[in-house]
Amino acid sequence: MGTGNAAATSIFSATISGTTLTVVNPLSGDPIVVGQYITGASVTANTYITANTSSGVYTLSQSSTVASATTMYAAGNALLGDPSPMSLGVGPLGRIYNFDVIPQTLVANNIATTQTPAAAGAITLTAGISVSSVIRTNATATTVLQLDCPRAVSITQVSAGTAVTVTVSGYDYYGQAMTSAILTSPGAVVTTLKAFYQVSSVSVSAATTTAITVGTSDVIGIPIRVIDGGYLVDLGWAGSIVTDVGTFVAADTTAIATSATGDVRGTYKPSTATNGIKRLVLSIAVNGIQVGPNSTRTGALGVTQA
Repeated sequence: MGTGNAAATSIFSATISGTTLTVVNPLSGDPIVVGQYITGASVTANTYITANTSSGVYTLSQSSTVASATTMYAAGNALLGDPSPMSLGVGPLGRIYNFDVIPQTLVANNIATTQTPAAAGAITLTAGISVSSVIRTNATATTVLQLDCPRAVSITQVSAGTAVTVTVSGYDYYGQAMTSAILTSPGAVVTTLKAFYQVSSVSVSAATTTAITVGTSDVIGIPIRVIDGGYLVDLGWAGSIVTDVGTFVAADTTAIATSATGDVRGTYKPSTATNGIKRLVLSIAVNGIQVGPNSTRTGALGVTQA
């Protein structure tokens, strides 16, 4: 039942005896309208009852058949169950994560300078431009090369050499130990599938017969798990208001990470080369498995590195 100018949505229950209508307060259960006059000689079951007041006197009228004779609505759509009451809201809603970084210019040999491995094993690491040598504050006090931001590692091999598997080991943005194995391509540059924040070692599977160098790439690691490009709300690059058209690789959703699997959170390569000036701003829609009461560590950061 609706009052003549009700401002709120309420559900009323009512009883009818003859031509007397009794309306019950939906909160307290107390009668709030008793013995009002009904237009007409009787009340027809299954109809809307409309109440209007003038000088404190209610005039009630009937119209339109409804499903129930005792449940009426002050606002909303009776056929939809009057969905307007919303005391708890609809949260938690999603959030936007803004990843903001200015990547330094890539350098092909700032992790390992030119050398020709004569056999399988570790090669010598040398910190170059935009890379520094630091000691990790862990149990073994490991010395690592610190990159400016999470990014894939590049391997360059001189042409006519023997293709070998290069295994890069180190740590991700959150300090998890990780490895990535990649097959070289003589005369070309290849990059690891994973983005490293620190590099602890680089080893080759066999003699290369020609020189190789190891350095940084323009493939930037995303700090939260992005499984689909649809979650990238905006791709800002180099101050442009136009969405960037770089290369996005979604997070690897393999249940168990290995040295051959991809990045557990995903990577993005801007459309033009990094130079230490251009800013990358990724606006990422964060879903319910990443924030809120139902979030999980895997949902937010991906599976454990390996």
